[in-house]
Order: sequence, then C-alpha cells, then structure tokens
Amino acid sequence: MRFGLIAPFSGANKEFGHQLSIGVLTAFNAANDVGGIGPYRLKLITADDGYEPARTPDLVKRMTEKDGVVGFVANFGTPTAAAILPWVLDHKLLFFGAYTGSDLVRTVPPDRYVFNYRPSYAEETEAVVRYLVNVRGLKPREIVVFAQDDPFGEAGYAGVVKAIRALQGHYEQPPQKLTYRRNTIDVAGAVAALKARKTPPKAVVMVALYRPAAEFIKLTRPLHPRMIYTDVSAVGATALAEELALAGNKVGEGVLVTQVVPAVGGYSKAVLDFKSLLGKYFPGEQPDYVSLEAFIDAKIVIQAVKRIAATPGVKIDGDRLADGLEGLGNFDLGLGTTLKFGPSEHQASHMIWGTQLDENGKFVVVGLQ
Repeated sequence: MRFGLIAPFSGANKEFGHQLSIGVLTAFNAANDVGGIGPYRLKLITADDGYEPARTPDLVKRMTEKDGVVGFVANFGTPTAAAILPWVLDHKLLFFGAYTGSDLVRTVPPDRYVFNYRPSYAEETEAVVRYLVNVRGLKPREIVVFAQDDPFGEAGYAGVVKAIRALQGHYEQPPQKLTYRRNTIDVAGAVAALKARKTPPKAVVMVALYRPAAEFIKLTRPLHPRMIYTDVSAVGATALAEELALAGNKVGEGVLVTQVVPAVGGYSKAVLDFKSLLGKYFPGEQPDYVSLEAFIDAKIVIQAVKRIAATPGVKIDGDRLADGLEGLGNFDLGLGTTLKFGPSEHQASHMIWGTQLDENGKFVVVGLQ
C-alpha cells in the first residue's frame, strides 16, 4: 500500500522534507517489521517540490497515476496544499496530516478525504496572544506580527487578529504585519518597518520558517533586547534553535514556540516509543518536533488501515481510508491528550504546548496559561 509525501528535500527548507520523511518511515518500518497490516506492507514514496506551489501539481499527478499512491501523508506547506487540493479531492485521495495549520484543510463541514492531526494556526496564535496579554501583561497594541507573505503567513496573521479582537471585545486597529518572501531570508523590509515604528513593540508573533525567523531575530534583537519573540510550530523548532545558536551571545534565549506535539525531551510513552524506534531505524538522527509529528500522523493512518484490513478482500482507497479514520472515534496514543475523529470532526487534536529556548539554547516546557 503506497502513500505519497511531497515536501522540500532541496533548497532553503530541505530540513523539513528530511524530518517529515524519517518520521513517517519510522512508523511504517515498525509496522512492516511485525508482519505488516493483514496482507499489506506500507511504502512511502517521496517527491521534492522545493516548497514551490508551481511544482507540486505535476508531482501529485505522477505519484497517483504512475506510482499508484492511495493518498498523501504529512505533505509540507499551505501554498503547496492550495495548489493541489482540488485535484486530490476530485480523485478521492486521502490527504492526511498536512504540515499546515491553515483553514484551507479545515472546512466546515470537513472535506471527505482531508484529515488533520495538528491544531490550526488560529488555535496556536490564540494561545500565544492570550499568553502575552494574560500572563506577560502586554497590551494588544504592543504586539506586531512577522509573517511569510503568502497563504501560510496570512493564515497565522488572521489568527492573531481574531484572538486580539476576542480579548478586546471591540474593534481596534489590527496589529502591524511585517513580511518576507517565501523561500528567502530577505527580511530587510520587515526590519526597516520595525525601526520606523514610533512606539517600539514589546512582542513579535512570528509566522515564519526557521531561517527567516532566525535572521529576523538576529537583526532586531540588538535594537530591542527585551522583546518577546514567539513562533508557531511550523517554524521547525530544532532547526530554529540551531540557527540561533550559530549567532552566539544567547540571541535565542527566551524565544517561545508553540508546539502541537509534546516536548521531544520528555518522557511520555509516545515520545519514548518514537525515540526508541527512531534510534533503531535511523541511528544518529536526533528526535525533532517535525519528525515526531510525522510519526504521529503515520501512526494514526496505521490505526485506520488496521480497521479496514480486518475485513478480508476489501480494496483500500480514499473512501475506505476516510471511513476507517472516521470510525476511530476517541483514541489515545499516549500524548497526554485524547484524540478524536468522526464524520464531523477531521482534526484529531486541539492541544497546544508551549516551549521556550533557555540560556543553553535548549527548548524547555513553559505554561501558556
């Protein structure tokens, strides 16, 4: 049984493709090594779109028509998902666990073949805005947003606007948005706009990937040493920490990242199982928030396949997989939160964890409430 994964395996964001693929393969290899699932063995086919939406449609068609995939697991990105989702839905293919928190893959009612493990960007940004206002004591007008100039950044910015308006209870000027172009680290315009503000902000909510986020922090930290920097889980937390460590002088200390999986340094059953299997199949690889999320995605798909494979002779396709996922109901993978799927619920988790870089450049758990 073949599943596809399209992500950047080259270019500025190639680390995402690497981490997503080893996360899925860790779960698939573990299932295959105990005999597979009924008559099935699981195979992952990957393709590199460089995080360029213009390249993604041809890859989807090739993987469907030539490679025979029944669906896609852990595809990377919001703009790339937008480029292929209509075609995927028309061809009744499973689209599971895309690495995006955009509402594009969270319609109401949900699209038949689209399922998510992770919470939305709106949920992540709401959690961090509430933290900044209720815990750190900031006023909404003291918050600005640094975002990628595309649907990914727009989704995160919309979440910040919604959260601020909910806290205020009335309309005020939305927060300033500073932007950069996808697949670049050209943040000069955003830095200039920040310098031009009459009143310096006290916090920046970033909706950015790890390289531009690190570049922005490095260039603005000297200007505002006490500024609070936050980012959403899609940043690639481990890669962000490594980029900031290269800058030295504790540039990254205090940077907060919301997560949609438990801390990789923790001792929950799910994390321990993941680290054990990762060490078995990919020795030398360090546990990462991105690979852990992809591992969870694959584990959930495996649960659905087990339900289907229990009936002999059933052909597995997008409809069968959708039925299998919706039939899971409430289930527990040892994450510290119960997951749920159903006909009207295609997002398994609504749990947000907080992590923060300490003085040693390591992420530690921080309470958001």
